[in-house]
Amino acid sequence: MKYRELLDSIGRRPVFVSSLLRAGDVDEVDLGRQLSRWVVSGKLLQLRRGVYALPEAFQSRAPHPFEVANLLERPSYVSLESALSYHGVIPEAVFVTTSVTTARAGEFDTPLGRYGYRHVGPALFWGYATAPIGGADVLVARPEKALLDLVHLRPGADRLLFLEGLRLDVGRLDQQVLDDMARRSARPKLVRAAANVARLREAHGEWEAL
Repeated sequence: MKYRELLDSIGRRPVFVSSLLRAGDVDEVDLGRQLSRWVVSGKLLQLRRGVYALPEAFQSRAPHPFEVANLLERPSYVSLESALSYHGVIPEAVFVTTSVTTARAGEFDTPLGRYGYRHVGPALFWGYATAPIGGADVLVARPEKALLDLVHLRPGADRLLFLEGLRLDVGRLDQQVLDDMARRSARPKLVRAAANVARLREAHGEWEAL
């Protein structure tokens, strides 16, 4: 395969998985060697085994971190602080893109940034949707599920004091959706967290009324 054929095969994708190139009559050993040569020559960036990115000079568009996150570990969806920040629920900027996955937890330091993955069981792998971001369709948790994922994975995160410390914009959370998701999880910790968010909402309303 020539480099121009590679670019034609991946279309406008700035990040891709090598399995995309294996359709048809392809010599996998030769393909692997060619990919390695392009990495050495700087024509490709290897993010992890089987996941590559085009260098900036060859990109038709810059990859969004969420697009990269979806490809680095599959199945996964962006959640936790990254999704909460994206939805405007927390005020802080986030410098590590965090996702949840049913695969093993871990982190990847790549030329395109740092990506963290937290493990959840299949019973909690829901509550996300496809969103068009940066020219790609990416999987991102709904704001309510991103918060519940955070509570599930962090000790003591259902407590009112912890939730207050997040400085949540409760107006960006649908309380009914949050309550329904907490009940669906069948985790008492998440039900307690949803109830405490309702208390924060009431306190916020009282403060605005002053």
